[in-house]
Amino acid sequence: MPRDTTPMPAGLIPAGEQSDGGRPRAAFRRGLREAVGAPALVLFASYLGFGALVRESDLGVLHGLFSTATGWALPGQVILVELYAAGAPLIAIAAAVALTNARLLPMTVALMPILRAGLWPRWLYYVAAHWVAVTGWAAALKACPRQPRSERLAYFLGFNATLWSATLTATAAGFWLAGSVPPLVSLGLVFLNPLYFMLVFAGDVPTRLRLYSLLLGALAGPAFHLLDPDYGLLLAGVVAGTAAFLLGRGHRPGASA
Repeated sequence: MPRDTTPMPAGLIPAGEQSDGGRPRAAFRRGLREAVGAPALVLFASYLGFGALVRESDLGVLHGLFSTATGWALPGQVILVELYAAGAPLIAIAAAVALTNARLLPMTVALMPILRAGLWPRWLYYVAAHWVAVTGWAAALKACPRQPRSERLAYFLGFNATLWSATLTATAAGFWLAGSVPPLVSLGLVFLNPLYFMLVFAGDVPTRLRLYSLLLGALAGPAFHLLDPDYGLLLAGVVAGTAAFLLGRGHRPGASA
């Protein structure tokens, strides 16, 4: 079979790319292709809502684009815009966004050992860490372990390059289309992303731990929100996550009955 000659951005091909039979060029192209479809469409729709929110908050399109380009985490971006529009002090905005995006740290820690191959320049891993977000992270956990190690980072970068481009385009489009759809529709688009994330994991539950996490989280979220709207989500995550871990541990191979 002829070797794939699809060009990749300069600096993305290590000298020993074929050391484990992998083909990073083909993996990068595959990531670009597989992100087109449901992943890109869902994020595009979500960021249409965010772009509309930016305009309704009396911010400029460049503010929205800068937020998407640098932050690229929709919950934190929504909090940033809403708190700014409410006149919150800068320190409060920074703290709220940092706490909201703290979830990305364990996601990054879990993903990086899977992507690491020892063949790539270190700066590429910083790019990959910046692009750790729900959709790309879920896709990488599902697809990368089945790929040769030298292909994984290239696949992840290709997948997220498509998503990042789609969200930048959607932020601008949502800003300019604001007012053409009812506000509730714009707000509803923002929630397509977590729904898609849940469906991705629901369709791939090889372990009981993941299944327990989905079910317990779905049940605990609304219940704890009713008990305490301010801290309900945090409490639901801690309680449901801990319960899922304890239940899943009992079903691991070698676990005592």
